[in-house]
Amino acid sequence: MDESFLIEHPAFDATRGVARFGYRLGDLCFAETLTFPAGFSAAAAVSPSFQRLLGLTAVVLGVSYYKLQAPLVITTPVALTPHERKLMLDIYENGLGEFYARNELRRFGRIRIEAGAAPEAPIEPPRLADRVLLPIGGGKDSLVSFQLLEAAGIELTPFAVNPKGPILGSVDRIGRVPLYVTRKLDPEMIRLGKLPGYYNGHVPSTAINSMIAALTALLFSYNRIVLSNERSANEGNVAFDGREANHQHSKSLAFERLIAEALAAATGGALSYFSLLRPYSEARIAALFARQTRFDRVFSSCNENFKLAGNDGPLWCGRCPKCHFVFLIFAPVMDRERLVGIFGKDLLAQPAHERSFRELTGLAGQKPWECVGEIEEAAACLHALTNMPEWAAEPIVTSLRPDLLAQYGAPRLEAALAELNRDATEHLIPNDIAARVAPHAL
Repeated sequence: MDESFLIEHPAFDATRGVARFGYRLGDLCFAETLTFPAGFSAAAAVSPSFQRLLGLTAVVLGVSYYKLQAPLVITTPVALTPHERKLMLDIYENGLGEFYARNELRRFGRIRIEAGAAPEAPIEPPRLADRVLLPIGGGKDSLVSFQLLEAAGIELTPFAVNPKGPILGSVDRIGRVPLYVTRKLDPEMIRLGKLPGYYNGHVPSTAINSMIAALTALLFSYNRIVLSNERSANEGNVAFDGREANHQHSKSLAFERLIAEALAAATGGALSYFSLLRPYSEARIAALFARQTRFDRVFSSCNENFKLAGNDGPLWCGRCPKCHFVFLIFAPVMDRERLVGIFGKDLLAQPAHERSFRELTGLAGQKPWECVGEIEEAAACLHALTNMPEWAAEPIVTSLRPDLLAQYGAPRLEAALAELNRDATEHLIPNDIAARVAPHAL
């Protein structure tokens, strides 16, 4: 293992709209670029806020290269405030929690960051238009955020990094001109990640895309970045190395607080960052999505067929835990014919995938390494199907029903089902946005 990982100071070419990032891992050198669309403000590109966020973006994007060997020392000429240092450590520890757990690497509490200290003097806030930059992932969540913001009459623009497959289809159906950023990873990093002697695994993509969104917001004048992370993202997967490893850490409320504060400080309070769906359960979001049919044939929450190289399969593979979970939470709130039409098959009628549903509901193994909801939430949704004539006789439902009752008991499952429809009060949604959106989420 190399002794340190170096994050070089980034550069931005305002004539071409290209940000360049460099990294060193021992004798290995890597280069990455971000290419922004035309039409941005040249003045914004030289502002103190943009330069501050450009440096922080270099730090966050570095996780993709760091994980090749995961050394204990990280160095950078990028000066960091105490809070930015805390955010960086959180990303390289908890953001890579799944990566460490699956590779059996013990790094929690052992990583050392060597960086200069940035002054904490107030930054003059840039003038940003009062409008929303909305990251679109192609799944149900960001589309529900769009539906709520649209109904509330809030000005917004869809945003994505390296859009493909369901992102393109969803944005086309949204019908608004998007802002797309092209991220070009160093191909040597991708090659090495497949070879013996190097590590590979999950990186906190939401953290990465959030920093790219922040740069975009400043360049194109948006004062709000609105994410679509639900409350179940706070639940981890396994205990490892003295703490909980969470596949969705960069979607959690804890991370949201850290990055929101960093973005606000770097922009003098001009840029806000929050998740519109934080109060909601996955089941509640599914019910909101089910109110409209406009995205039925273009959205997908399945990760199996959407890899780095692009879309190489149908919208839903029907085999992965993500497909199974989404089907499960839609079943209580969506017409059976419509749901089967979306997925192309009835996923509750396939006994071969029973193990996956058992893991999702806490009856076997561990919570899958996927962006799926809470275990008890999945159990409650499946229990609800036992009382619905159109689903009660399905093989998965009949097979799991006795074990669900034995493990949880009917009163607990009923209470959990009721809890799914109660909105959490802990979130970062500004009062003015919450007030405008609330009537449309009833």
